[in-house]
Amino acid sequence: MIESVSLPRMTHVVIIGNGISGITAARNIRKQSDYKITVISSETEYFFSRTAIMYIYMGHMKYEHTKPYEDWFWKKNKIDLLRDHVMKVNVQKKSLTLQSGETVSYDKLIIATGSKSNKFGWPGQDLQGVQSLYGYPDLELMEKNTKGIKHAVIVGGGLIGIEMAEMLLSRKIEVTFLVREKEFWDNVLPKQEASLISRHVRSHHVDLKLTTELKKIKGDGGRVTSIETRAGETIECQFVGLTAGVSPNIEFLNDSGIETKRGVLVNEYLETNVSDVFALGDCVERTYELPGRRTVEQVWYTGRMMGEVVAQTICGAKTKYEPGPWFNSAKFFDVEYQTYGHVGNTLKENESDFYWEHSSGLKCVHLVWDKTNDQFMGINTFGIRMRHECFDRWLREKRSIDFVMSHLAEANFDPEFFDRHEAEIQAKFREQLVSHSI
Repeated sequence: MIESVSLPRMTHVVIIGNGISGITAARNIRKQSDYKITVISSETEYFFSRTAIMYIYMGHMKYEHTKPYEDWFWKKNKIDLLRDHVMKVNVQKKSLTLQSGETVSYDKLIIATGSKSNKFGWPGQDLQGVQSLYGYPDLELMEKNTKGIKHAVIVGGGLIGIEMAEMLLSRKIEVTFLVREKEFWDNVLPKQEASLISRHVRSHHVDLKLTTELKKIKGDGGRVTSIETRAGETIECQFVGLTAGVSPNIEFLNDSGIETKRGVLVNEYLETNVSDVFALGDCVERTYELPGRRTVEQVWYTGRMMGEVVAQTICGAKTKYEPGPWFNSAKFFDVEYQTYGHVGNTLKENESDFYWEHSSGLKCVHLVWDKTNDQFMGINTFGIRMRHECFDRWLREKRSIDFVMSHLAEANFDPEFFDRHEAEIQAKFREQLVSHSI
């Protein structure tokens, strides 16, 4: 008589969200294991580059161009894609309830649900023609909402607002931009850079209204017709873009037993308080401090790094999330921005700084150091490309401000025939040191 042998059940990893963090985790888990992997997303069937949304609208790319992998990639690599929306997580039963009514069981769960756009309860914010811009459904809605319009109002002075302004201008739609700060993004940037960007935004024929807040959105027949500011000004428009930041998309976790504050709370291994449940990307809030970094970081590369780290842990090599010195990059119309380390919008008591701006008003460099020991702390650059590897290394090595300034040319990443400004920057720096010593 032949005895039946029950084979061990294959570990099932379920990932909620098909953005950069969730997909990076899926790909790296597949490289290291034969686990069953299911990715659930209600946004799109296939992973695409969300940062390319603006270029689809502007006609530079098509949606299919934004997918890093061919559609056959997922089946070939045995990564199951499920187009559905997770309504509830049951951690006791290790199961998910989907909008379709289906239930999915998991052994390991990764929450990578990203962010959602902020709304602050403005009257009229649900009128037709009023929307935010975060995911692909927002892009489709924007195509519909901006067809044939003449004037748009954007609310909120951040990077998404800049992208939306550039998108609208590409279709000859006039743009009014409401920013409550004194200069554009001056809650993040020092006043010098914020002022440079404010000027640059206006040079693109955007009606930038600083220290201006939205009071209400007015409509007729269910569609937006104008907005009213807190100062009582009425601005006629047929579209309102709400770009006042984003927040973690975690409401579906209410009553799940998974601890949250602003985001899903995780330790240094990206583990939640519930066994076998991890969280990644924009929806995460760290319970521990990392020098020079916020506990909620909603940028592309941190999501990718988190995906790589959690894959190691799930596949048996427990790994801490250690992203190193902060960095980020963005584009304000045609001015590129990079930041490495810490450059706050105001100086701390122990900090000194140096600011150089090119005569064109389109390039600048801003460095910060600890005046007690001259240790380099961070740099902002606008209009000049710098090498990430240099500043990452110098920050880790705790180099002095003098070392960084004398090696500035090594960090320049601009193409061969671009103008070089290191000599002018270094001369201005020496001039500042002399003036401060007198």
